[in-house]
Amino acid sequence: MNDPIGDMLTRIRNSQMRGKSTVMTPASKLRAWVLDVLADEGYIRGYEATTGADGHPAIEISLKYYEGTPVIRELKRVSKPGRRVYMGVNDIPSVRQGLGVSIVSTPKGVMSDANARSNNVGGEVLCTVF
Repeated sequence: MNDPIGDMLTRIRNSQMRGKSTVMTPASKLRAWVLDVLADEGYIRGYEATTGADGHPAIEISLKYYEGTPVIRELKRVSKPGRRVYMGVNDIPSVRQGLGVSIVSTPKGVMSDANARSNNVGGEVLCTVF
């Protein structure tokens, strides 16, 4: 697998289109850090580490819905393996005039765009959520 974050985001998008309550994805630290930001911002209910059917470590993500529609309307991968996107603290985009969130990988950890601005750090923009 070349793009584990892109794979996880696609699994979340596909599960929400089907109306699933949970989705499984292979476990990694970076995926868990991205899920921490999604949970802190209120886009997912939460997640927990489990073991998959094949015996490998996995993460079970609990998706969040409001009146039958998914809370996450749009989930886009920005920085891809073929084209990494790095931005300084002044260049980090605000998603939909601040209604959405950008997830940024910084030297101080993976955080939302608002936290990156308050900590005065830039980094790799992993994805945007609305």
